[in-house]
Amino acid sequence: MNNKTLILGIGNILWADEGFGIRAVESLNQNYEFDQQVTLMDGGTQGIYLVHHVQQADILVVFDAIDYHLEPGTMKLIEGEDVPKFMGAKKMSLHQTGFQEVLAMAEMLGEYPKHLLLIGVQPVQLEDFGGSLREKTRQQIQPAIEAALNWLNNFGITAHKRAQPLSTEESLSGEEVSIQNYEQHRPSKDQACRVGDERVLKDKNFNVEYKPVALDPNKSISCDVDHRGKY
Repeated sequence: MNNKTLILGIGNILWADEGFGIRAVESLNQNYEFDQQVTLMDGGTQGIYLVHHVQQADILVVFDAIDYHLEPGTMKLIEGEDVPKFMGAKKMSLHQTGFQEVLAMAEMLGEYPKHLLLIGVQPVQLEDFGGSLREKTRQQIQPAIEAALNWLNNFGITAHKRAQPLSTEESLSGEEVSIQNYEQHRPSKDQACRVGDERVLKDKNFNVEYKPVALDPNKSISCDVDHRGKY
């Protein structure tokens, strides 16, 4: 029986290197085609909405920006049962915690990939709203793709270079947010805020301030812990 293979890029292209996973799977789709049935997907920040896709996969490859506490731009591969703990090593964004939960839910429901590979890159810059990948991160796209293809080859899954790369109209995410259009049409700093949504940040009803809460020493604080101790 043929293994069902899913190659997934997750992240948020609006926050600089957070878009690494998306740009990696886009580049793979644009420049390569597989000899077997393989699904390539822009998972964005969909979180738990990816559960059924993960459940259906026998082999899963995930591209993402991961805080490994390494030199910015460093690529690291994690396999199997170690993947979930790295997806939640440090909460850099909402989608990572969400994908950690995706894996846990798939396992709980009894349908979990037999083989799992995380290809992560240590981000250089995240706090740049509307920004694109930094050069060190961008340079890891092709090595990440090659690492994925080499790993998949162990399962008899092969790919070859397209004679002609797909056009931006045929990209996974659509022409409007292709990396070329995204970078070429980015407004200047004077036109667009770099640290968030200016409509919110300048709204008089939006206020961020330090509000310490006094704790009663006679009362305890509790939190739920994963009783399995995996994550």
